[in-house]
Amino acid sequence: MTENRYYQPKNAKDALRYIEGLFNQYVQAPLTMELVAYHQKLIKQIQEDILPAAQNAGQAVQVENAKQMLLTMQSWLRIRMSGQPFAGKMHHFRFEADNAKPKFKRHVIKGRNGGAHRSVRH
Repeated sequence: MTENRYYQPKNAKDALRYIEGLFNQYVQAPLTMELVAYHQKLIKQIQEDILPAAQNAGQAVQVENAKQMLLTMQSWLRIRMSGQPFAGKMHHFRFEADNAKPKFKRHVIKGRNGGAHRSVRH
């Protein structure tokens, strides 16, 4: 029963992907002492568990991803502690600004067809 309670990653990339998802969940949350402690715990986990495991496995790409992720997470804490908003999220283990991707506007044209067959002009 207890072995199914906690998430057990298969390798370093799987663990980094999981921590990235957790980070993106709380990146815009109000800053509290509990959140800072949780964030520090995730940083410590990357430094002490994931980074040595990737180095021992000889995965140079995952070592670089872990280092980049550490830098992003440490900068998040500095930015939020100074009272500034963190305008972005983590994508592929790197910081991605909110305005980095283009946004496409959609305007649905209602024709005389059925409801499921609507044309869209971008």
